[in-house]
Amino acid sequence: MGDSIISIERVSFQYPDQSDFALKDVSLHVQRGEWLAIVGHNGSGKSTLAKMLNGLHYPQAGHVTIGGLELCEENVWTIRVKLGMVFQNPDNQFVGTTVQDDVAFGLENSGVEQTVMKERVLTSLEKVGMASFLNQEPHHLSGGQKQRVAIASVIALQPDIILLDEATSMLDPLGRDEVMETIRELKEREGLTVISITHDLEEAAKADRVIVLNKGSVYTEGTPQAIFQMDQELLQLGLGVPFTVKMSHLLAEAGLQLSKRHFNEEELVKELWTLNFEK
Repeated sequence: MGDSIISIERVSFQYPDQSDFALKDVSLHVQRGEWLAIVGHNGSGKSTLAKMLNGLHYPQAGHVTIGGLELCEENVWTIRVKLGMVFQNPDNQFVGTTVQDDVAFGLENSGVEQTVMKERVLTSLEKVGMASFLNQEPHHLSGGQKQRVAIASVIALQPDIILLDEATSMLDPLGRDEVMETIRELKEREGLTVISITHDLEEAAKADRVIVLNKGSVYTEGTPQAIFQMDQELLQLGLGVPFTVKMSHLLAEAGLQLSKRHFNEEELVKELWTLNFEK
């Protein structure tokens, strides 16, 4: 999948008021152009890791390198240009009175020239399917629409990496699907690197690779297919299992011979339809 765009080497971090490490001897690499999902229960260290990648925390041991730059106070603002972050609650990201004002805000702070700014605002909104909402007030939008505008605000800054920090957890299923499809299209069209930090394995199923954190350490990693084979272990770690994986398992227990354990609803329905047609 190409060269490494993020390198985390033996990183540890401990909050002053806690006896346990939030991150303990964590090492991982993110390849340029891949979609990596980092999953874990509450307290697994994933939120601390998200803050560290955005320069809100610095490692107390080990090294973090992003886009060839080591994470430190000297480089943090340059790193934040390379890595755009979409947060859990889109309302917390809105600062403008209209959609276009909001997307323009980060560009203004970066000193982008006015004509270039207008072009980038429109282009980024077109990329997420929100160009027709240019003059709309953000609070009139649905949750999924708000999050797509938040994504437009990030991609207008032209980062190499998009970090989704529980970015779909407050959305209904339709809004979640809208946002995930938007991210997938952007990744394929723009060649972006995507990191999704989540506890939702339905979201992780969209990724190329999944890393599971537990008690501040890397528990395991692999493709979604490989990770979802560990369904009992995942449940013991406090993680849910995607509906289609549960359904595939139940169907297999009932004697229906599926070709594999599906984690995509479309694939499962297609195979069930084929089996029914063959009968």
